Amino acid sequence: MKIVFMGTPDFAVQTLEKCIEHHEVVGVFTQPDKPKGRGKKVSPTPVKITAEEHGINVFQPDKIRKSDWVELIKDLNPDVIVVVAFGQILTQEILDVPKYGCINVHASLLPKYRGAAPINWAIANGEKITGITTMQMDAGIDTGDMLLKSCIEIKEDMNAGELHDQLATIGADLLVDTLKALEKGELVPVKQNSEESSYASMLNKEMASIDWNMSAVMISNRIRGFNPWPVAHTKYKNETLKIFRAKPIEEFPVDDSNNKAGKVLSNDKTGISVMTGNGVLLIEELQLGSLKRMSAHAFLLGHEIEIGTILGEMEA
Repeated sequence: MKIVFMGTPDFAVQTLEKCIEHHEVVGVFTQPDKPKGRGKKVSPTPVKITAEEHGINVFQPDKIRKSDWVELIKDLNPDVIVVVAFGQILTQEILDVPKYGCINVHASLLPKYRGAAPINWAIANGEKITGITTMQMDAGIDTGDMLLKSCIEIKEDMNAGELHDQLATIGADLLVDTLKALEKGELVPVKQNSEESSYASMLNKEMASIDWNMSAVMISNRIRGFNPWPVAHTKYKNETLKIFRAKPIEEFPVDDSNNKAGKVLSNDKTGISVMTGNGVLLIEELQLGSLKRMSAHAFLLGHEIEIGTILGEMEA
């Protein structure tokens, strides 16, 4: 099949490679290069790098709905457009171009977690199972008919980065199966039940600020869901304390009535235990201010987080 591929981040790369391996990719669309890092050096997207390595023409529209870009897509005359985390909404005119329509690889079990950050919110909300859905795109946001699904268990210690990598591989394989069935006319599209839908909004750093009044389980889920970005954080002596790994402690001798949420209860080689709105959380990996990221045990060998301190409170 002749494919136009649209995608931007690392998550889309394996699917692009599978498209190149099994089909003819006649063009790749990705977001414009953007400055990154402290030096603000302009960097190409991961999808652009991969496409250029394979000698495929790359197009980087600021707004793909503009008529010039629409006409270019028509000139490429694809059988199907494959979309994986592209970052722009396709108009109906674009959706109507290919014979087989536009197929999206989405990192959730639709209709749950439509939107920009399904991997993160599935973990942050404590889901036990998630997966990949391939979808026949329509003009809505992740509202099209579902084609194929593949499920994966979310393990208790899995963070968003680890789940991302596994789903990227699953998504690439599922897209291959989807295109094979599509070409043979074997797919049976299934409409989404919007009453069962949920939305996974784009992440920002403010969302990752820890509310210690939440339960230890909920905070632990959010720490996993926001790792590697934007990273769950709190305040300790007016410095930002990033928390990369933590777990609820089921058995910890504490009188909840005498302890405020956010209070440091202990600090030893197992980690730093903190009172929450329900239960105790053990911090196991952290980064304070400009110091390097390290285990809580390593941190405590050279630094101190005082017992009785209330995390999250700013000092005068």
